[in-house]
Amino acid sequence: MTAQGLKAAANAEAEAQRRRRGQFVGLQQEINVASLRFGLHRMQFGKWEAAPRVLAALRPSQNAFWEMGSCAARPRCASASASNFSPSTIITEMHATSIALDVPPPPRLPGWERPLCIGPVELSSRFTLAPLAGYTNLPFRLSVRDVGGVGLCTTDLVNARAILQGSPKTLELLATAPHDRPLAVQIYGSTDEMVPGAQWVEAYGATIIDINMGCPVRKVVKGGGGSAMMCDTTGSTIDLVRRVVEAVKVPVTVKMRLGWDSQNLSAPFFAREFEKVGVAAVTVHGRTRAQGFSGTVDLDGIRSVVEAVDRIPVIGNGDVRSVRDADRMLRKTGCAGVAVGRGALANPWFFRQLNAWMATGLPGPHGSYGERIDFMLTHFARLIDWRGERSACLQFRKMAAWYCKALRTGKAVHQVLVLLNSPQTLYDLADRLRDLGPPAGWQDLDAADAAVHVPAGPIAHW
Repeated sequence: MTAQGLKAAANAEAEAQRRRRGQFVGLQQEINVASLRFGLHRMQFGKWEAAPRVLAALRPSQNAFWEMGSCAARPRCASASASNFSPSTIITEMHATSIALDVPPPPRLPGWERPLCIGPVELSSRFTLAPLAGYTNLPFRLSVRDVGGVGLCTTDLVNARAILQGSPKTLELLATAPHDRPLAVQIYGSTDEMVPGAQWVEAYGATIIDINMGCPVRKVVKGGGGSAMMCDTTGSTIDLVRRVVEAVKVPVTVKMRLGWDSQNLSAPFFAREFEKVGVAAVTVHGRTRAQGFSGTVDLDGIRSVVEAVDRIPVIGNGDVRSVRDADRMLRKTGCAGVAVGRGALANPWFFRQLNAWMATGLPGPHGSYGERIDFMLTHFARLIDWRGERSACLQFRKMAAWYCKALRTGKAVHQVLVLLNSPQTLYDLADRLRDLGPPAGWQDLDAADAAVHVPAGPIAHW
């Protein structure tokens, strides 16, 4: 063998030893985290007593692992079998277990033995899709429903006056389908148009009518709608909501913020008064209008709304992007459910995971890399059905950021998608992504970190 060949062989052997050493160290770390499930008990002087199933998989014949460490294992039972296990299998299983053990147990709050109901409408889940202007349209709602787990979907907010005027753009936002149920239609306004607008929405087939009192955007607020309704001290807001409730037979709900600013936290007052006039539920975003989307949600503020009402459910909203976030929201506020907005854009599997967590304590996986590509193409196909190819391409451009971050496509693909002008371009990119497969280091769990753009800058300029 040549000197060059000997050097290559030596390098290969050194690399193999480093890999084996890394496997052992990684395995030791995973055993530490996964010990509860597999019955491993830490013994004095750094020794282990392993349950038969684990020990059998890591039997002494796997010398590459045990020769490098001081860890000693002894079986409780000599009859352990290892036919279906290998070190790599156990490493994978323990990795999944360590993730599972990091998930808090689901809360069991008073009344949760019964399903969440909004008026007479019984929801299949306590987790709902919150309205997001420009995103929660029919194509996205149907795609999320396909994945499963969502209890209620809400439309983009629509202007009651525009509904009555038959605005084509507004009617597009109201587009629905027979299997897009249960569906809440969110309307906004501050005048008498809200009452006939709600009646029109009821006749249109909405399951629930939701009144928006939370939108912080200037074009909504300047007309007295959205968050501006929380500044009323004359009683006109309560009277308007009462007239909407009395004008329709379907349940009426209200979505609001904690108040206009930290000095005017009026949500508890309005929730209590709305319950008196027949509102079936309220959803509270845990920020004020002055905050916009800055800072973090005030869970104590949401709790104060929960404590202000007697019977109606209060649904918490804001910054829920993981199971741990949902657990914190539920435990600290006592709310009856959680409305998820941006978290669903980053992870459409989130509702299914939350339901699995509530039922079993384990959320289950996010969508695989291939499933995420499938979801993207299905979403796009429905955008074409909804508004045609050109509008679908334009609509998809603003969604490109979260798909690219979830799939880790890199800047080059992102730049193509933000200028998308042809369905074929997207199809070709999807085929290319499938062929390449997940990038190095990609994991399903990473996709939950995909950021979603929100307005920035001075709130008064939104």
